[in-house]
Formats: sequence, C-alpha cells, structure tokens
Amino acid sequence: MPISFCPDRKKISTESFHNFYRPIKTILPKAPLLKSRGNRPLKMNFEDQLKNLIFFHLEEHVSARHMLQVLEEYDFARKNIAPKDGIKKSSFSEAINERGLKQMQFVFKKLAQQASDLLPDRHAGLGELVSIDGSLINAVLSMDWPDYRGKSEKARIHLGFNLNKALPSKIFFTNGKGAERPFAEKIISSGQTGVADRGYQKHSLFDSLQDEGKNFVIRTKSNTSKTMVQEYEVDSDGIVFYDAKVLLGSVQNNNQTQNPVRLVGYRVNKTDYWVATNREDLTAEQINELRASCSSTDLENFKEQKYNTLHAKT
Repeated sequence: MPISFCPDRKKISTESFHNFYRPIKTILPKAPLLKSRGNRPLKMNFEDQLKNLIFFHLEEHVSARHMLQVLEEYDFARKNIAPKDGIKKSSFSEAINERGLKQMQFVFKKLAQQASDLLPDRHAGLGELVSIDGSLINAVLSMDWPDYRGKSEKARIHLGFNLNKALPSKIFFTNGKGAERPFAEKIISSGQTGVADRGYQKHSLFDSLQDEGKNFVIRTKSNTSKTMVQEYEVDSDGIVFYDAKVLLGSVQNNNQTQNPVRLVGYRVNKTDYWVATNREDLTAEQINELRASCSSTDLENFKEQKYNTLHAKT
C-alpha cells in the first residue's frame, strides 16, 4: 500500500541520520549482547533497535505502522535502517517494547559521559550538581505495567539531571504509584549535590544522605518544626532572612533529624522559600542560586522530551 501524501512529513538526509548515529558506533561493540530468548534467531538486533529509534524521532512518524511502511518503501530507510531481512509489525513491536533495556541503559550512560566531557561547566565552583525529579506521564496501550489510579494508567520517571552540563545523568522507570524519595539516594553519588523540591523532604533521607557523604539542597515546607543549633549572620538588605544550623522535625513527632542541617529562608516577590542543605561551604545566596536552578529552561525542556522518548520506546 503506498504511503499517504503528507506535505508536512519530515524527510531526513543521510548526513542527518549519520550525525546522530556516529557517537553510538564506538559504544556498541562494548554494549552487552542482546540474545534471543528461545531457539529462534532475533529478527532485530540491538543496533537495529537504535537505528529505528533515531529514525523515528528524526522523521517524527505518527505510529510504528507508519514507520514500518516507510522502511519498506523508501530506499534510504530500507538500506540503512531496516533489519537485513525486513521485519513484520508483531516482531517489531515485541523487540521495541520488551527487549534491549539493559543495552539501552548502557548506551545512555556512555553517551552522557561523552557529552559531559565536551560541554562547559555552567556552575563552576559550586560542585557537581544533580537535579532530582519525578514526573508522571500517560501510558500507551502497549504498556501493561503502569498503574496509577482507577482507569488512569500512568508511568513515573525518576530523573537525575546534571545541572553543570545541562544533561540527563540517570533515569529510572516505575509504575505511577512508585514513590519518588527512595530514588534520591540512587540518583546522586558520593560528593554530588542533589537539588530537589519539597516532594523530597524527608528527615530520615537527610540523615542517610549525610551518612553516605552525599550533599543536598532541598526545599522544605514553611511550617516544618525546627530547633536552632547555631545562628548565622544575614544581610538585612538582602533576600535572605534566615540562616542557621538546625534540627528539623521534633522528638514528639518522632521525625527529628539526627544530624543538624543548614536551613536558609529567602523572600522573593513577597513569597518565602525554605531550603535545607548540608553545604556549609556556600553562601546563602549561592544556595538560593541552586534552588532556582531546579526550574531552569534546560531541565524543563528535557522533562517535556522524556515524555516523547518513552512513547517512542513503547
């Protein structure tokens, strides 16, 4: 069946495809081997998967069926993208939906390392900064594992975003009910600083991060109980109105931090913000800069892109 006329359909050049694929070529030989689960040989190996996903995004196909039609009828796609012996819809869907996750994670990690080595540091002097974010996205019909509420099927993505280089660093997937806070410790490594919103406020998490040598800058609720340990001087003409080492929570509520944290209060446009951190080496103004970085344009753009990425994979 001929492809329907579509004047707005994107057509990529050989150069465009190979520009995107070139960085992956040096990584693939080191990737874990994708093996068949039975006696039948694979219809699509992992290299084929990657080529198809790149092609899908570059040409913005409306569906897998549309893309398979393009693979059959266009010379460039048939010769450079499609598996050697071709592939049917059922085999294509099984390969994309159920295979290659381990290999994809390996390639993602290596590409992030490559890009990080090339890009400039946007927050030089503030250390290695990682924004922590958890977001719900709508599931598609081929996803049978998401679960959220009633008939609402959603998946949750737990993202680590390298604020220094404006790059994703780690991604985890759970169903929609997956808790966000447990992933904070998985996303940041020793010596890094995790930056997050109030959804990650948990006093036992603050203690465990400090015990593991990990730093954090996390917004807290304004009504959080606190016991002052040491007060720091603030500039009465600045936006900072509170800066002190405290114990968050209370003994009565059985949620007091075991380790003191630094609590900084800011007032911006008549709105108060509270931030807990263990970074004693930074000024209060620098901590505010980190807090604001959570809403950076780069991070928001990537959060929008990850919706499209998951739907391409599924």
